[in-house]
Formats: sequence, structure tokens, C-alpha cells
Amino acid sequence: MSDFSLNIREKGDVVVIETTGYLNNVGGEKVSEACCEKMDDGKKYFLLNLENSKVVNSIGVSILIEIIEKLQDVDGKLGYYNLAPIVEKTFNIMGLTKYSTVYSSEAEGLDGMA
Repeated sequence: MSDFSLNIREKGDVVVIETTGYLNNVGGEKVSEACCEKMDDGKKYFLLNLENSKVVNSIGVSILIEIIEKLQDVDGKLGYYNLAPIVEKTFNIMGLTKYSTVYSSEAEGLDGMA
């Protein structure tokens, strides 16, 4: 039972994934599946819009770490924007921001991925 959904679109070489709902094991797996499918198509730059995901739990974070590890193998990047303050703080505490980047907007993220 989950009200998690995502919308995927491409802006040039960057895959933008907009999430809605709780980024937990179910949501995290959906994000991971989307990233893996796009990586299989040769994509390696991913930008997550977390505006409608106000909560990310430890399982969601661990899945994001797995995505980062896969992207490191192909010189890819993962970035985020529209984070709730508590989510940004969680990402900092958990160390995600050492290996991925928080951007203030989609435009900044697209520039940062290039």
C-alpha cells in the first residue's frame, strides 16, 4: 500500500524524476527501477524533484546511496532540488551530499549536471 508516484522526463542528457509521496522502501525502489532502466538506455545524469516528497526514511536514503554507487561506475551524477528542510538535513547527516548535489532549482540542477 503506497501512494507513491513518479513522473519521468528528459531534458537533454539529464533525466528529471519528479516524486510524489513518502520516499521509503516502496518509493525508493520505484526511483531505483526508473534510474536503472534509463541507465540501461545510456543515461547517467539524474535530477530528482522532491518537492512533493516531504519525508525520506533511512531505507529511501540507502536506496539513493545504491543509485549513487551505480552511477559512480559510469561517471554519472545524481542531484536533487525542492527539498524540504528536514529532508536536506537528513541528506547532510547521512552523507548523501558528499556524493550527490542539492540544487536550489531545476535550472541550477540542469546546469550543474552538464
